[in-house]
Amino acid sequence: MTDDATTPDTDELESSRAPLIEHLIELRKRLIYSVIGFVVVFAVCLYFATDIYEFLVRPLSNALKDHPGRRLIYTGLTEAMLTQIKVAFFAAIMLSFPLVAVQVWAFVAPGLYKNERRAFLPFLIATPILFAAGAAMAYYVVFPLAWTFFLSFETMGAGSGGLPIEFEGKVNEYLDLSMKLIFAFGVMFLVPVALTLLGYVGIISSGWLRDKRKYAIILIFVVAAVLTPPDVFSQCALALPVCLLYEASILLVRMTEKKRAAAAEI
Repeated sequence: MTDDATTPDTDELESSRAPLIEHLIELRKRLIYSVIGFVVVFAVCLYFATDIYEFLVRPLSNALKDHPGRRLIYTGLTEAMLTQIKVAFFAAIMLSFPLVAVQVWAFVAPGLYKNERRAFLPFLIATPILFAAGAAMAYYVVFPLAWTFFLSFETMGAGSGGLPIEFEGKVNEYLDLSMKLIFAFGVMFLVPVALTLLGYVGIISSGWLRDKRKYAIILIFVVAAVLTPPDVFSQCALALPVCLLYEASILLVRMTEKKRAAAAEI
């Protein structure tokens, strides 16, 4: 036997190594596309950072419309600049998510069967839609009511020796709270996607979801209490819709089980 002779094991190793390298090359390409897309979107968002800031601060401005002269302040020399960068970064994450999702799909889809691609595609479409719905609820429903509620605790001072309690907000604290709530509502609204996907692959069942309903409700309220400001309104505004989405998840998983059972009978 010569040194350059090959064995079946060597041929198998070489044949398996080639697809692995191809997958790694494809993964690198998708990551590069995702990073380039995010950087481009971030640059655009940074250019429009002032407009994005005005959009995020509008609910507070509307809540203070009867109190002219109010403002947001910053106390650190670099705080305003860093706040604009943070706002642009947050907006870029939100806006570039569909692009990243498409790149993930482009990497995963070739390895799936046609029926699997057809089954997973709705999850890919529903994810940004539900995230946007949660973010929109936070901005258009929760913000106006929550900011008005918090501002109601202002006092003008009692008696000749009293001192007023007046809101004088810091711009970074307000934007941190706003972006945290938008992101929290967006992520929590993805509960049906996550649970239905787990049901599709057989990890959970609709019966299991029904049995664990009371524990899920407690967990949802606990998570909502952690993610939202320390008031009952914000907690319920996040927890109650997610509880309804949990019920919708049970129905969706049940529909998936029926389709699977019908396909097995054919």
